Amino acid sequence: MIRKLSILFAGALMGATAMTVVSQNAGTANAAGSDTYRQLAIFGDVFERVRAQYVDEPDDQKLIETAINGMLTSLDPHSSYMNAKEAADMRTETRGQFGGLGIEVTMEDELVKVVSPFEGTPADKAGVMAGDLIAEIDGEQVRGLTLGEAVEKMKGDIGTSVSLTIIREGATKPVRLTVTRDEIKVPSVRHSVEGDIGYIKLLKFNEQTTTGLEAAIADIKEEVGEDKLKGYILDLRRNPGGLLDEAVSVSDTFLENGEIVSTRGRNSDETRRYNARSGDEIEGKPLVVLVNGGSASASEIVAGALQDQRRATVVGSRSFGKGSVQTIIPLGANGALRLTTALYYTPSGRSIQGRGIDPDIGVEQPLPQEIREQMGLDSEDEIVRGESSLRGHITGNEEDDEGSGSLDYVPPEKEDDLQMQYAIDLLNGVKTNAMFPPKQEANAAN
Repeated sequence: MIRKLSILFAGALMGATAMTVVSQNAGTANAAGSDTYRQLAIFGDVFERVRAQYVDEPDDQKLIETAINGMLTSLDPHSSYMNAKEAADMRTETRGQFGGLGIEVTMEDELVKVVSPFEGTPADKAGVMAGDLIAEIDGEQVRGLTLGEAVEKMKGDIGTSVSLTIIREGATKPVRLTVTRDEIKVPSVRHSVEGDIGYIKLLKFNEQTTTGLEAAIADIKEEVGEDKLKGYILDLRRNPGGLLDEAVSVSDTFLENGEIVSTRGRNSDETRRYNARSGDEIEGKPLVVLVNGGSASASEIVAGALQDQRRATVVGSRSFGKGSVQTIIPLGANGALRLTTALYYTPSGRSIQGRGIDPDIGVEQPLPQEIREQMGLDSEDEIVRGESSLRGHITGNEEDDEGSGSLDYVPPEKEDDLQMQYAIDLLNGVKTNAMFPPKQEANAAN
């Protein structure tokens, strides 16, 4: 019997979001009944008792924040309270730009390793190189810091400086650099050319995504030539989501008309429908969309819209299945509330909540044996990650016992990437399938 293991990573859970932002005074709350006020009085009594008699003196602010978060997380896994710093970090992430150095980093041997400096950024201009190990930041040892803490130290106000001590392979002594922070735009889009095929990878949906997508399409057209282009691959694998408006805009890039997504809240008058405007940026060229268990929320909006509108063929494995929308409600200087306010539906009326997007062509990407051994998995273990596995998730009206999600592994080498190679073979005509190209006139949602 196959055992299913639910592997949930914090990054996916926190990032799997289709978000909207409202002003501080938007909306009104219903008046609470007298019984509710009695319960609140009990909370006040408990709070005062803890403050007065707990064995160690508690932090009042932490107590209140924890109580608020407890209330919200009891609703579903995606509602939460953000204090002022967390709210500011969220705004930075959704903007996709901040004051910093411009490097992609990871952790290695307790030091910060530079994966790559972004071209034209302060780090690039100062001479920071891929493979560099950052040992000190402003004279403070990196050892003992988490990656997040180290990154936070390198961020800062535009125009301020940070000193780095770098260990570089081949250098006889540490390299010391002073880098002046500048505005950094974090790329959410990467692209390349695979023969006569354009490959576009969307990493997340922030305010820079549509702009980056349009630039990628323009670069591909120029490099290959529109007459030679056989089509495009849009890779949404391991994309945890982001801004709802960007998901709509990205979908609109490939559509001439028709509905993209609808969101339905608690009351019928809260239903909103988002429709495409005329203008397909790739001018009808064949399009293959890649998804897997790491494709969530905003990614599923795009995949679902392009699939229902018969604009693209979806290849890969079942997506994460997060079909809820979180509204960010500012609370002034006290942070912000992330509250689930609606569920979204694809053009054909499908709810993806707890179900996910089923690919038109299923292509499984197996986990390498060495990784299975590192994780302590045996041959009978099947790795599943999806919304349906989250405790307390909202049950979708199309959710079944099979649930949502699948493995989200993507090989680092393209030649080992079965899903991408299948997409390339489809576009090159090496493989044929009845689902490619999709039949535009059959059951297209409008």
